[in-house]
Amino acid sequence: QLQAFGGGLVQPGGSLRLSCAVSGFAVDDYAISWFRQAPGKEREGVSYINVGRKSYADSVKGRFTISRDNAKNTVYLQMNSLKPEDTAVYYCARAPRVPFSLWRIPTYYTYWGQGTLVTVSS
Repeated sequence: QLQAFGGGLVQPGGSLRLSCAVSGFAVDDYAISWFRQAPGKEREGVSYINVGRKSYADSVKGRFTISRDNAKNTVYLQMNSLKPEDTAVYYCARAPRVPFSLWRIPTYYTYWGQGTLVTVSS
């Protein structure tokens, strides 16, 4: 299971840290990614972590940081300099196998957390 939490309302320029708590498997055994979905838009890959590799969507590079705490079996997404266009429901997901170049494609992911809402607004 994956459980995402940490969302909320934040002003533009603010920060939030999302957590994806994992149970039933070791967080470092699989690719874990964060996706987001805004109203009326398709689900979008935000960030990826697997073994020693990390990747980010162009829209969040330099602002978001993905990390993993193996002892806590948790993946984090630190989001800084938030913009109104970052408003979305954020999901964490696990992929048994996904080519690195295709990590943004949701259909590779078999387990999804329930989502946590991030609203960036003044």
